[in-house]
Amino acid sequence: MTEQLVRANGVNLCVETFGSPRAPAILLISGAAASMDWWDAEFCRRLAAGGRFVIRYDHRDTGRSVGCPPGAPGYSGLDLAGDAVALIDLLAAGRAHVVGLSMGGGIGQYVAINHPGRVATLTLMSTSSGPADDLPAMADRLKAAFADPVPDPDWADPDAVVDYLVESQRPFAGPDSFDEADVRATARRVVERTVSLESSQKNHWLIDGGADIRPRLGEIAAPTLVIHGTEDPFFPPGHAHALKREIPGAELLLLDGIGHQPPPRPTWNHVVPAVLRHTLPDR
Repeated sequence: MTEQLVRANGVNLCVETFGSPRAPAILLISGAAASMDWWDAEFCRRLAAGGRFVIRYDHRDTGRSVGCPPGAPGYSGLDLAGDAVALIDLLAAGRAHVVGLSMGGGIGQYVAINHPGRVATLTLMSTSSGPADDLPAMADRLKAAFADPVPDPDWADPDAVVDYLVESQRPFAGPDSFDEADVRATARRVVERTVSLESSQKNHWLIDGGADIRPRLGEIAAPTLVIHGTEDPFFPPGHAHALKREIPGAELLLLDGIGHQPPPRPTWNHVVPAVLRHTLPDR
C-alpha cells in the first residue's frame, strides 16, 4: 500500500505498510527527529518477504504526521508511546512485534512494560534504558560534535536542509559505516515529505521523556532481542549489555563497526534474518 494518514490516539499519523495484513505484524518505531524514511523501504520489503506485515510511521512533527510550531511541541514522550499503542490496535489487531531504534527503543520498552499484551516480541536497536552513572558516557568524538554543532540551515532551502541532515548524521555513524550516498538519498526523501522541517529537527528534543523505566526492566515479559553497534558513540555498547542483563532472557546481537544509526545496508544479511527468527509466529 502507499502511505496514508490514519487517526490514532486522537491525532493524524502517516503510516505505510508492507506485506499481507494477515501475516504477523512488525511495528517499526523510529528515533528522535526521525521520520519513517530512516527505515529504508527495501529493508521493510525484505522483512515483508519473510512473511511479516511491516508497519512504519512518521512520529508527530516528522514526515506527514501532525505537527506543532518549531520550538513548541504540544505533546510528551508518553503521547508518542500512546501513538505506538494506538497503531498496534488499529493496524495489528492489538498485538505486534515491536522494533524500536534509539528513542523508538525507549518507546518500545515503555510499551512492553505498561502494555504487555500489545507486544509479542521486542527488538531494541541502538538504544538504552536511559542515562545513568553506571553506564558508559558518550564518546569524545560525539561530545565534540555536540560542542560544535552543524549550523541551522535555511529551512526553506531544500538542498541546504539535505546537506544539514547528512552532516548531522555523520558523527553518529561508525568510523567506516557511513554511506553518504544512502544517507543523502534518505535525507532527500525526508525533505520532500516533511511538512515542517524545522519542527522535525527541534521539537522532539524539547519534550518530557517521562519517568525512568530502568528499575522496571525486569517486568518485560516479551522475548527481547538487543541489536547494537560496537562503535555506537551515543550509547556505547555497555548500554546494550545492561539491557541484556536486566531484561529477563534477552539476547544480544552486536554489529561490528556500526555506530548509532539505522542498520546500514551491509548489515541487512545479518539483521533481517535475526529479526525474522525473533518474530516467528509462535513467539
